[in-house]
Amino acid sequence: MPEPSTMNTGNNDWPGQRLRLPEHGPRSVARPGRRIAALAIDFAIAAILWAAFFPNEQWASTLIFVGMQILFIPLLSGGVGHLCLGLRVVTLNGTWVGVLRPIIRTLLLALLVPALIWDADQRGLHDKVAGTVLVRV
Repeated sequence: MPEPSTMNTGNNDWPGQRLRLPEHGPRSVARPGRRIAALAIDFAIAAILWAAFFPNEQWASTLIFVGMQILFIPLLSGGVGHLCLGLRVVTLNGTWVGVLRPIIRTLLLALLVPALIWDADQRGLHDKVAGTVLVRV
């Protein structure tokens, strides 16, 4: 059976409609403002930890960011920024994200370009490849 986001269900009035997600409220697709703010919070935490502990290591802040995402998404359903803004990373079928999906999602997110490519449901390429979606709590 095809992934819900690839099924043609007619008019796509709101992000997430093709994924069978509500337009507003819990489990609705996270909008760009919250997504960007959550990413900024996570980057800021990584930068603070980098400056405090690894100021001479060029890639340390990126590795800290990647490590936080890979650790927190399976354990808490999101990074610190996601949790602060009431967002969660979930699978399309509502099961636990597991370990592999957060790794794939985070490595693609670290490249930045996949996160800038969105579909009509406002899922970044990193979420599409990983089979996840960022939703409101």
